[in-house]
Amino acid sequence: MTPAIDLLSKTNANFTLHEYQPDPNASSYGLEAAQKLGVTPGKVFKTLVVADTTPGKKSVLVVGIVPVNGSLNLKTLARAAGRKKLNMAAPVDVQRATGYVMGGVSPLGQKKRLPIYVDSSAQEHDTVYISAGKRGLEIELTPADLCRLTGATLAAIAHY
Repeated sequence: MTPAIDLLSKTNANFTLHEYQPDPNASSYGLEAAQKLGVTPGKVFKTLVVADTTPGKKSVLVVGIVPVNGSLNLKTLARAAGRKKLNMAAPVDVQRATGYVMGGVSPLGQKKRLPIYVDSSAQEHDTVYISAGKRGLEIELTPADLCRLTGATLAAIAHY
């Protein structure tokens, strides 16, 4: 069990858990998940943690969730989050704030409640896949449930 699965179980959310054998040499965890699960990469979403490290201000972490076949547009996410500039967060900060290790960060069950933004392309699918909190384990759920359970805001934050 992971904190993400615990959260889903406690909320009685409708979800499906998918497991696969991860390749330790995979160059893209998300694309590997899509391939091994037999779904289009646009349905599998990766969870990326970014930081606003404006000099003189306390660092603030923000989460962007985008399809694995796209990239996070930091400028668009910054605008959506009301920030000036965002950069990828340091792995140690990601693990400290979320409780998850890189390659297995889930938007569900994170240690700290961070502002979360989901790319609006999620609405194009009946269900999407997100990390369950470790490599080789994915959660399938509706985009509406993902947003409800994380308090996420939908925004066009991906580019291809």
